[in-house]
Amino acid sequence: MVKKIIALVVLVPLAIVLIVLSVANRQAVTLALNPFRPDDAVLSVTAPFFVFLFLAVIVGLLLGSAVTWLAQGKYRKKARAESRAAVRWQAEADRHKTRAEEIAGRGLPQIPAK
Repeated sequence: MVKKIIALVVLVPLAIVLIVLSVANRQAVTLALNPFRPDDAVLSVTAPFFVFLFLAVIVGLLLGSAVTWLAQGKYRKKARAESRAAVRWQAEADRHKTRAEEIAGRGLPQIPAK
């Protein structure tokens, strides 16, 4: 419930800002990818300005996500190694428990529980 409220508090204002930017920036602009000949039609794209704004936000989100994922790789590797170790320790504990039950079943003296 709290996550939904926080999402609404963040996403609704963000959506309003993006809609206002889209309406305010409808004029067509040309993005020239050739710095030496900006009038080159092959390496230029004409679109409404808000399209370039949205593309910049999307590219930024993707790059940020990729960098974060790569930076957290060492933590994921450590978590995998510790998970494997935990499974090994659990298997060893289960073997010891089984062995203790076998010994107790043979009628050897048991230590009374306090």
